[in-house]
Amino acid sequence: MKLDTNANIFVAGHQGLVGSAIVRLLKKTGFQNVIVRTRSELDLCHQQNVQVFFQEENIDYVFLAAAKVGGINANNSYPAEFIFQNLQIQNNVIHQSYLAGIKKLCFLGSSCIYPKYATQPIYEDALLSGKLEPTNEPYAVAKIAGITLCQAYNRQYGTNFISVMPTNVYGPHDNFHTENSHVLPALIRKFSEAQKNNAPSVMLWGSGTPKREFLFVDDLAEACVSLMNTYNESEIVNVGVGEDISISDLAMMIKEEIHYKGTIAWDKTKPDGTPRKLLNVDKIHSLGWKAKTSLRDGIRNTIAWYRTHSLEQ
Repeated sequence: MKLDTNANIFVAGHQGLVGSAIVRLLKKTGFQNVIVRTRSELDLCHQQNVQVFFQEENIDYVFLAAAKVGGINANNSYPAEFIFQNLQIQNNVIHQSYLAGIKKLCFLGSSCIYPKYATQPIYEDALLSGKLEPTNEPYAVAKIAGITLCQAYNRQYGTNFISVMPTNVYGPHDNFHTENSHVLPALIRKFSEAQKNNAPSVMLWGSGTPKREFLFVDDLAEACVSLMNTYNESEIVNVGVGEDISISDLAMMIKEEIHYKGTIAWDKTKPDGTPRKLLNVDKIHSLGWKAKTSLRDGIRNTIAWYRTHSLEQ
């Protein structure tokens, strides 16, 4: 089943990092009826509002990219909000999609669903095989519940709900908050402000030794649309680049691209999180998709976007 360019496609979370990239791609490739709602227009945590929305709109396909997200500090600080709001959003959108009889739904999960000490690179079958990373466990549990919800509806109701597990995503429209953002945008902002203020040093969290994999958001959007066109199974699908980098090397790369001349210091009293997280991407490669954007090119693109929009942050 391929997406029809005349179909009504609802992108939940269109103002966020992933949702905005999906909207850009759909419009760029000729889709005429992309349906979006701001949070003030439609609160996805409100069951009755979501029900009315699906009853009034003749929706064919859903990309569920709406979520409450954040980095280690945000997950540590607001664990109740992360699990409660994400469960609400998922339950409402997935259930109403079923009731409305939509043709297909793509649920965006996260690589944090996998155990903290999963064998690297992480295959899809590592899910629920060990303990989660404590700093983001509430968020991970919510995402695992979303996956299970999609699978249960497929089994009981015959729906076609697929679940996509991206690695660490970055790019235009990311959250660049210095405390509540993920590592890559936080580094871009810290080095940018240090350069602007001629600061002699930048203090970063942790030891710098953990390794992470980073996926440019436009590549993820292409993967999601590709899977909506070709994939019709309940089993989850990893989306990544198949390579990782230490946080210290990532910091050096961003420092170079911003042309910051100062030094880097590490606050080792802060948590590192999972020591390594690299996804096995054999499955999605076999389905015909591969990431195209190099990390350095993606960082340059993201820095350019941030510099244009930093006054809004």
